[in-house]
Amino acid sequence: MEAETLAMAQEMDFSLWALFARATLIVKLVMLMLIVASFWAWSIIIQKTITYRKARAEAEAFDRRFWSGEPLDELFDEIGPDPAGQSERVFAAGMSEWRRSHRTDGALIAGATARIDRSMDVAIVKESEKLQSGLTILASIGSVSPFVGLFGTVWGIMNAFIEIAEQQNTNLAVVAPGIAEALLATGLGLLAAIPAVVFYNKLSADADRIVASYEAFADEFATILSRQLDS
Repeated sequence: MEAETLAMAQEMDFSLWALFARATLIVKLVMLMLIVASFWAWSIIIQKTITYRKARAEAEAFDRRFWSGEPLDELFDEIGPDPAGQSERVFAAGMSEWRRSHRTDGALIAGATARIDRSMDVAIVKESEKLQSGLTILASIGSVSPFVGLFGTVWGIMNAFIEIAEQQNTNLAVVAPGIAEALLATGLGLLAAIPAVVFYNKLSADADRIVASYEAFADEFATILSRQLDS
């Protein structure tokens, strides 16, 4: 009997496609959902990695231009009021408010420093929102996917036990396929969740560092403008 059972088990196809094909409709839907979630997570990871790399390169390039000694008015005229780079937009927000704060006679309107700071703060908040967009989806995939996979596993095992009861047979050839199909859902859940959690933590830290560099630049720029006001 044991030899016959082992022979039947060896004849079973335990490839991923075969396990998916034999699964019930609910478990198939769970697996498809997790596969889509995994591709979605990786698309966000790749997109954010490229975006952050460009943001750091742009910030370094603009920082060199800013501290090159070029007059700020000329630098602002070159990049314009609506530049493409993130650091440039923070600078443009401050310079735009600086120019609007001058009266026709050349004197400054009272409260110029506070308005310049607020303008740059608003620009930084907007850039921060752009940098962090999509990270909440990554966090959701990382936290929800294991539970979705566990639901598929529980459902699959329940159906496996029902099949055992109907056939009144507990040999390996009957039990193994149902258990393997059920566990595949948990595996897919972990496959989607682990990269999502790891890269969410990394990308969140990267976004925080980039935003911190914008804030540091805004503070330095505000100090320069305040020095000009005092002089």
